[in-house]
Amino acid sequence: VQLQASGGGLVQAGGSLRLSCAASGFTLDYYGAGWFRQAPGKEREGVSCISRTGSSTYYTDSVKGRFTISRDNAKNTLYLQMNSLKPEDTAVYYCAADHRLSGCTATTNGMDYWGKGTQVTVSS
Repeated sequence: VQLQASGGGLVQAGGSLRLSCAASGFTLDYYGAGWFRQAPGKEREGVSCISRTGSSTYYTDSVKGRFTISRDNAKNTLYLQMNSLKPEDTAVYYCAADHRLSGCTATTNGMDYWGKGTQVTVSS
């Protein structure tokens, strides 16, 4: 079982990045999924999550209107489109999955599988 996040990098404020999270060893469409981030010296926080079918999503207030979560179950992949990036978005971003029938959660202790992070750095 593996989740592999990619797509991070260095971008100027106002720029965009698209993160991808490829699942292997399990079928992602049986799981809710989400993105989390951890900035230096801070706790890991939930950024966004999406239900199994994509019908339900959640965004933390600081990213609403700028980030969009999506999934392609045929490709077993989760995405996070990040627009209008700000320096405060700088963090290591992690994807995660939790086995649930409906809805999603963006709480760190609610996830079953975690991927390794990808660094996002936004310069001012």
